[in-house]
Amino acid sequence: MGNIVRFAEESSRRGFTRIQSSYSAREISRQFGLDERRIRRWTEEGLICKAEESGGEECRYDLRTLDIFRRVRDMRHRGLTFRQIEAELQGQLNLFPGGEGEVVALPRRTTAFQEALLLHEKGDAGAAQWYLKAAAEGDHVPDAYCNLGILHFQARNIADAFDCFTQALAADPRHFESHFNLAHLYFEAGDLRLARVHYEMAAKIEPSFADLYYNLGLVHALDGALPEALAALRQARDLVPEEERERVDEVLSTVREELAKAPPPDRERR
Repeated sequence: MGNIVRFAEESSRRGFTRIQSSYSAREISRQFGLDERRIRRWTEEGLICKAEESGGEECRYDLRTLDIFRRVRDMRHRGLTFRQIEAELQGQLNLFPGGEGEVVALPRRTTAFQEALLLHEKGDAGAAQWYLKAAAEGDHVPDAYCNLGILHFQARNIADAFDCFTQALAADPRHFESHFNLAHLYFEAGDLRLARVHYEMAAKIEPSFADLYYNLGLVHALDGALPEALAALRQARDLVPEEERERVDEVLSTVREELAKAPPPDRERR
C-alpha cells in the first residue's frame, strides 16, 4: 500500500477548488462536464456572455456566466435535454430590452465579493475581510465562505476552515465546491469516512468532475476498498483530459497490483 499512500500525499498538494473571478472555456468544461465546442457555440450565439474584459482569442467567463452555468447544471439534473436548456437560455435573453439576444450594457459597481476575488488572486491578505463583508451583505454567501475557508486552511487555521465550509453549506446545501473542499479537508485530517461522504455528495451535484473521482479512488484505496477504488479511478480516467491520463493510469496500475495480491473473499472466510 506504500505507493497508494504516496499518491494520496501528492493528491493533497493539488489543493482545493475555489471560485474564481473568471474562467476559460476549458475550466468551465472541466467543472461542469460540458463539451468545449458547445460552450463556444453558446457564446457565439449569444446564449452565454463572455466576460467584458475578455481579450485576444481566448474567451473568459465571469461570475455572471458562472451563475448561468450553475443553472444549466440544475436544468440537466431536472432531466432537460440540451435543446430544452438552449430554449430556456434563449427565453432568458428575450427578457432583456433591445431585441433578441441583445443585452443592454449597464454600469456595474464592483461588489464586495468581486473585490475579495481580485485581492485573493493577487495574494492580498485583505481578501478575508472582503469575503466576510460579502457574506454579511448577502453577496454570493456560499461562494464567499467557501473561498474564505481556503484562506483559513492556507493559514493553518483548520477549525476556522471547517467552520467556513460548513457555513457555506448552511447557506446552500448543494454548493459543489464546499462539499468537495470539505471532503478534501477531511481527507487531509485522515477522516476517510467523512471524506468519502462529502466526495460522494459532491458527485451527486456534479458527476463530471474528474478530480473528485481521483480523490475518491484514493480514499477507497487507503480504506482498503480496492474494487471501489478501481471503479472510481476508472471514472476519473474517462473524464480527465488526455494529457492527464498518465497520472491516473499510474494509480490504477498500483490499485490493480494491490487487488491481485488480496485473497479472494471465500478464502478469507475459510
